This record gives sequence, C-alpha cells and structure tokens, in this order.
Amino acid sequence: MRVDASFTDFVNARSTALLRTAYLLTGDRGHAEDLLQTALLRAARRWAVARRAPDAYVRRILVNLSHDRRRTLFRRPSEAPLPPDPDLLCGADAGLDRVADRDAVVWALAELPVRQRQVVVLRYFEDLSVEQTAELLGCTTGTVKSYASRALARLRELLADQPEEAPYAHR
Repeated sequence: MRVDASFTDFVNARSTALLRTAYLLTGDRGHAEDLLQTALLRAARRWAVARRAPDAYVRRILVNLSHDRRRTLFRRPSEAPLPPDPDLLCGADAGLDRVADRDAVVWALAELPVRQRQVVVLRYFEDLSVEQTAELLGCTTGTVKSYASRALARLRELLADQPEEAPYAHR
C-alpha cells in the first residue's frame, strides 16, 4: 500500500499524543499500541477522507476500537496479572514518586465505567470541548457534562482513599 507523505507527517507529529490517548482509554501499554496501530492502518486506508480532520478521525477510530476491545474482554476469561518484581526497583529514584502518582491516576481511570473514562480522557487529556467530545462519542453535551461530573467525583474518591499498598503500587 502506498502511503501519502502527508500521512507520514501526521503519524510523525501526532503518534505520541495518540498513543497517550489510546493508553488512557485502555489502561494497558501493549493494548494501546495495538489499538493505535490498527487505528493508523484504518486511517491510512481512508486517508483521502481522513486528511480533512485527521486527529478527529483517528480519535473516533480509537474510541470505537476501545468499545470493541471492551466487548471482547467481557467474552473471554479474565487475565491474571503478574506479581510486581521488586528487584526492578532496588535503587531510590527521584522520579519514582511521579511514576507512582501516574500509576495511581491510570489505575483510578481504569476503575471508571468505560463511557466516563472516555469522557475524561477526551475532555481533560485530549483537551476537547464538550461539543467535540459529544460529537465524537455520539451523545449530547448534557450527557458529556453528566459523565464528566460523575467521573471526576469518583476519581476524587479513588485518589483520596488510596490504601497504603494500592493495587497499582510497585513497592
């Protein structure tokens, strides 16, 4: 398949931000990479249409693929997480607290219902307006505001009530 140079420029410029969005939608780096790869392939096939608003086009694909992934996950047995390896964190690192904070936010996002998580990711991480988020998710602006309000309240609860040994902790 021949790829337009403008598509290559788009991927080079936006793939990091789109990977972050995919990661926040899925909560898993490996699944996020797969999701983004699939989304970019679909966008490349329809680049003549997608080039008008490539960010919105790829975001829509990411949201749709995350829906599909969730449906698939409910149909198969759940995966058991591997225990954390304490040998990987044997030295004191100044950035370790930031990693723990990031992990706490990602864990809390994963605890939200799918639609609430999508609204939070699109509104606050992708910095889309209420109207853009509503259009992307195919709902009303009131629904976006409602989901955002509930999600933020739940995130506050989850992040305020963190146990000493949180499920996301590496220590």
